[in-house]
Amino acid sequence: MSLRGNWFRLLIIALSEFIQKEHMPASIPSSSRWPKQINAWYQASRPRSLTATYVPVALGAVIAWQDDHFHLLHLVLALIGVLFLQISANLINEYYDYTKGSDKQKTHGLGMIIARGLLTPRQVLVGGGITLALGTIIGLYFVAVTGPLVLYIGIAAVLVVVLYTAGPYPLAYIGLGEIAVFVFMGPLIVIGTYFVMAEAVSAAAIWGGLPVAFLVADLLHANNLRDLEADRVEKKYTLATIFGRRFARGEYVFLTAGAFVVTPILVLAGIAPAATLSVMILVPEAWRLIRIATQSEDASELHQVLLGTARLHKWFGVVYVVAWGLHVLLFG
Repeated sequence: MSLRGNWFRLLIIALSEFIQKEHMPASIPSSSRWPKQINAWYQASRPRSLTATYVPVALGAVIAWQDDHFHLLHLVLALIGVLFLQISANLINEYYDYTKGSDKQKTHGLGMIIARGLLTPRQVLVGGGITLALGTIIGLYFVAVTGPLVLYIGIAAVLVVVLYTAGPYPLAYIGLGEIAVFVFMGPLIVIGTYFVMAEAVSAAAIWGGLPVAFLVADLLHANNLRDLEADRVEKKYTLATIFGRRFARGEYVFLTAGAFVVTPILVLAGIAPAATLSVMILVPEAWRLIRIATQSEDASELHQVLLGTARLHKWFGVVYVVAWGLHVLLFG
């Protein structure tokens, strides 16, 4: 396992130890309970979704490096802080989807830890609160050492984390999920990461994250496209359920293609280096996913589209960031 994977599992172990003390029966031998509990928390964090943090944080760091503002400690803290916030969002989403009954009709999907009896609702909610608090603490540190912009971004981030599935009008239930994810998991993370190193904002930091934003919103939409019928039954109003399957298929095409259309525009505008056009090697995979998404109504096939979209987001991000970094390394 990679160093990053080991670190992440150690983090899950620590959080699991803290939360489980009040909820695990004393009669269960620790030798048999901990591997299952650690795995349950690891699944609850939805690790495959965390590329939505790694990619924009890495991009913000590369752009800061390009402008001679790279700060390793601030990069590490920013990555940990945003990871805490995303894991918190995943846990709170898990809790409220379960309590609202949104998981009842689903047969596929990330998480569903409570529905499968791996963790209790209270455990998941407490975990969400702890990770939210830890992310907030790191954010407050950055407010103290950099400036108020981090405060504004942090407030927006916390609101998105909490209100995504909580409250009387949760964003994910009123058709605003993709918009919230597009803004927060794309440009805002890039801008925030850049700012904690440069204490300023650049055009590249503002606009460079747009291709990533298209694909992270696409990842959420692929989930909603798969769950369209289940969400209709549970009266969860995503864009897919509000406007129907034909619209949802068009939205998938728009978001998938958008990343590949915006990238050359950024290059022509002088914002992104020409090396980032190397993401075009992923066009065949994007086209394959589009064909399945626009032709199938089968939840199992659409689940594969979701997994493929997650891989596309990951590899697009890797190629985009590495290409930008190589440009900085070779040409300054």
